[in-house]
Amino acid sequence: MRVVSSVEIDPFANETHYRNFPNTNHLGHDIASLGGANLMQESGLQLGELDGLIGGPPCQGFSTIGRRDPDDARNSLFSHFMRLVGETQPRFFVAENVPGILQERNKEVLAAALALLPANYVLLKPTKVSAATLGAPTTRTRVFFVGFDPLRCGDLTADIFEPLPNQKLTTVKDALAGLPEKINPNWQSDEDSWRPVEELAPSFFNTRAQSLIPEGVGDQFAIDAFNEHKYTSGCFGTVHGPLIAERYRNLKPKEQDQISKSTRLDFNGFCPTLRAGTGRDKGSYQAVRPIHPLEARVITPREAARLQGFPDWFLLHPTKWHSFRQLGNSVSPIVAERILTAIAAKLGGQANR
Repeated sequence: MRVVSSVEIDPFANETHYRNFPNTNHLGHDIASLGGANLMQESGLQLGELDGLIGGPPCQGFSTIGRRDPDDARNSLFSHFMRLVGETQPRFFVAENVPGILQERNKEVLAAALALLPANYVLLKPTKVSAATLGAPTTRTRVFFVGFDPLRCGDLTADIFEPLPNQKLTTVKDALAGLPEKINPNWQSDEDSWRPVEELAPSFFNTRAQSLIPEGVGDQFAIDAFNEHKYTSGCFGTVHGPLIAERYRNLKPKEQDQISKSTRLDFNGFCPTLRAGTGRDKGSYQAVRPIHPLEARVITPREAARLQGFPDWFLLHPTKWHSFRQLGNSVSPIVAERILTAIAAKLGGQANR
C-alpha cells in the first residue's frame, strides 16, 4: 500500500513522519475542521479512488488511566474519523483505540460515532488485539474497528486479527539483541545518539527489524547509515543519580521501583505498554519508562522502538522526549503489517492508496 496523505496536528510527529515517508503528502490539519472533499482534493484523489482510511484518534478520554473523562474534547475525534469515512468513501477503514472505549461509560460516545457510518458499510465486531500474539515484543493491547464496502472489497472477517500459522513470539531478549547495552549518560545530543548495532541472524522479528524497507519509504541518510555502517539513531543516555541507579540495580525482573514507578523488564517476557506522556498543552509530563533488563537505567528511545516493533533504519525524532511520545502513541508496525496485509489480500491487485 502507498500512504498518499497523512493528517496530523502535532508538528513534531509530522516532522518525524515526513522524514520517514518523504513521498507522502503531510497535512497539519485538525480533523475536526477537515472536510472529506478537502482531504480528497489535497490528496489528489477523486471520490471512489481511496482504498483505505486508517486512523488512531487520540484516546486519552477513553483510557482506563489518567482522568478517564467521557467529556474529554478529544473523544469527539473518533466521531470525526467516522464522519470522514462517509465523506471519502474508502473501500475499507481501520480505526484504533484503547480498550477503554468499549466500557459502559463510553457507550453513548461510541454509538454516536458509529452511527455516522454509511449504511452500506459492513462493520466487523470491535476486536481487542495484543501485539504480542502477532509477533511484537509488547503486550500492548488495542481495539480495532474495521469496516468495508462489500461492493468494492472482498469479505473481511475476524481472521484478519489472527496470528500467522506457527507465529513465533518475540521476547524482550529477542527484541533488544544487538543493541548497545552500555549507554553513556552523557549521550544527550542527536549526534551522540547514533550508535552501531550488530547485524542479526534472519528470523521473523529480526527481518522486520533490519530489512524489508518498502520502496519510497525511509530517510535516505538513516537508511545509508544503517545499510553501510550499521548505525542507528536514538541511543540517548539518561542521567540517574547514584541513589536512583542503586535502586534500579537491585530490582529483579518485573519488579517496580516504588519511587519512580519504573519496572525492570524481564528478558524472557514481553514489554508492557509503552506510554506517551503528555504534550505541552497538558504539562509536558514524561511517561514512566521501563528499566533495562540488565543495566541500572531506563531504556533508550531506540530500545523502545525495538520493543514497539520499529526497524533500525526508521529515523527517530532527534530528542528523547518527542521520540518517546511518538513511540508511545504508535501502533506496532508488526500489528499494522498483519492486519493490512490480510485486508490487502481482499482488495485484489488494484489496492494502492
